Amino acid sequence: MAHALTAVRLLLVVPVAVAFARPEFAGPSVLVVLLGVAIATDYWDGRVARMTKTASARGQLFDHGTDFAFVTAGLAGAATAGLVTPILPILIVIAFGQYVLDSYFLHRQKQLRMNSLGRWNGILYFVPLLVVSVSRLGVARDLASFLTVAARVLSYALVASTVASVVDRARASTRNHGERVD
Repeated sequence: MAHALTAVRLLLVVPVAVAFARPEFAGPSVLVVLLGVAIATDYWDGRVARMTKTASARGQLFDHGTDFAFVTAGLAGAATAGLVTPILPILIVIAFGQYVLDSYFLHRQKQLRMNSLGRWNGILYFVPLLVVSVSRLGVARDLASFLTVAARVLSYALVASTVASVVDRARASTRNHGERVD
């Protein structure tokens, strides 16, 4: 069941990315619903896996890989529309690649090694997507303008926190790898 929830989010990657890049592809309400489904499946898949005692390293990789694909594609779509900085999705690719390589190859573990800043970034990458999608609802013109600016500012803040996370993980990996005795 947990994998099915994650798979739903994976199926939403392309339509959501296109909807951010091309607003005419899906109406604002549809985009909000799709994003809500993605967030709900992200929230519940891990809980279901733990409740059913089916949590595994492969399931964690599937979940985190799907989150990575979803937010990177969504933010790339938003960047294509000029709503967030295009630097952010590029940095997410770098950070996720580092996360996987550091976990499986440098530390030779059988599961992903999370760090606090990276975990928070993973959660916060959804926020600009949510802000942009709500801004498109057209509830109030002034609110829409504010939300559009807020999404852009938040994307730059996430650039800074992603760079900090990459540097922090690199420093920790270098320190830990240097102390290792094989």
